[in-house]
Amino acid sequence: MSVIDEHLIPSSSAGESTVFFYKMKGDYYRYLAEFKAGNERKEAADQSLKAYEKAITAAESDLSPTHPIRLGLALNFSVFYYEIMNSPEKACHLAKQAFDEAISELDTLSEESYKDSTLIMQLLRDNLTLWTSDIPEDGEEVQKADGPTRPGGGEDAE
Repeated sequence: MSVIDEHLIPSSSAGESTVFFYKMKGDYYRYLAEFKAGNERKEAADQSLKAYEKAITAAESDLSPTHPIRLGLALNFSVFYYEIMNSPEKACHLAKQAFDEAISELDTLSEESYKDSTLIMQLLRDNLTLWTSDIPEDGEEVQKADGPTRPGGGEDAE
């Protein structure tokens, strides 16, 4: 983490690199949060949230909605909300917003990133389909199985 914080982020000029490194930091802390418990889990989740929020801010100002790194960030950040924060509503909102923004600009997609972008968009849509069944209808309570959420919990961009 110190290499990312002290060297990579400060030396990244803008755009792609900055988003990529903050996303990497968010992913790393998310992976830690998956295996930690108690205060260590909370600390890892807090660090992940901060990194993802910085990445989203940079992505929204510097990258198009169809950029594969921005889409991958939205995918992984939504998985964070679903799996770590236990917030299917926020996860779905983030994934749907990213998907809808990308769809509206699909015609501007460059040939070189078309395959990557559409693959990530499909993963966003797959997660939305899976997760919407976990959002309670008004007055309903959702029953969640105990245990790990990874199988079927959601796919991420790695």
